[in-house]
Amino acid sequence: MKQLDVIALGGNAILPVGQAGTIYEQFAITRLTMGQIAEMVGAGREVVVTHGNGPIVGNIVLRSEAMRETIPPMPLGICVADSQGGIGYMIQQVLRNALREQGLDRDVVTLVTQVSVDASDPAFENPTKPIGPFYGQAEAEALASKEGWVVAEDGNRGWRRVVPSPQPKGVVELGVIRKLLDAGCLTIAVGGGGIPVFVEAGNRLEGVEAVVDKDHASALLARELGAQRLIVVTSVDAVYRNFGTPEEQRIARMTAAEALELSREVPAGSMGAKLEAVAGFVRDTGAQAVITRPEDVLAATAGERGTIIYAGGE
Repeated sequence: MKQLDVIALGGNAILPVGQAGTIYEQFAITRLTMGQIAEMVGAGREVVVTHGNGPIVGNIVLRSEAMRETIPPMPLGICVADSQGGIGYMIQQVLRNALREQGLDRDVVTLVTQVSVDASDPAFENPTKPIGPFYGQAEAEALASKEGWVVAEDGNRGWRRVVPSPQPKGVVELGVIRKLLDAGCLTIAVGGGGIPVFVEAGNRLEGVEAVVDKDHASALLARELGAQRLIVVTSVDAVYRNFGTPEEQRIARMTAAEALELSREVPAGSMGAKLEAVAGFVRDTGAQAVITRPEDVLAATAGERGTIIYAGGE
């Protein structure tokens, strides 16, 4: 049986801080990552790709808000679905091309995916998930006053809008993803953490104004699919202690328990959520997780770059 990797591409890995954010830059970074994923597929790994949408969905919301006098603004769920289609198209096309460059004839498909969340989740009373571009503090506070947003500092990188980020409870299209895997399709799913929905009486689904953290959704999907490895691709090369300070220290390997402990010491909206998500996946499955940047995916899976999170006792 082939080994399965769930590869979670961070929104800030596709659209890094400090770049103009053009679609051409996004395609260039995606090509860098997909070339390595194609090599993994060629070596016999099965792959499900997930992705974040933090900067991108925020831009979609901004466009919607800017045109509100002409076109009614769309709810966050529709904006997440929009980002799933756009980012999924880019990943799907680039991965297909990379596979064919290596002589691999594999189908690649993007699946618009919903995730169920609990209406009583305390996240609805405490928004923490950053979306959209970075601002200076004064500009962020002015926008918060004007637009009714909640804003917060995102690490030491700037200020951003934050929205509720409830925990994912289930992947609605899980059965479809399994069928696609069984059929040999490389699948792109739970984009942007999935479109959050409530499951109401009669198994009826209803959208909700929130954004699910893509790392927690990816960890849930990896757990449900029985993946042997969860690879989180982000904008930094590895996990660090005291990141961004003169005392920062790169961590090459850490246990799930150590990752969970460190997750409580770093900002929840950035590396904290990644560490918490991978720690839970590793703890529950005994499998491994890797955190790395786009250009180091292959090297990180070989243990030469990034940070490996393992169950302990190895």
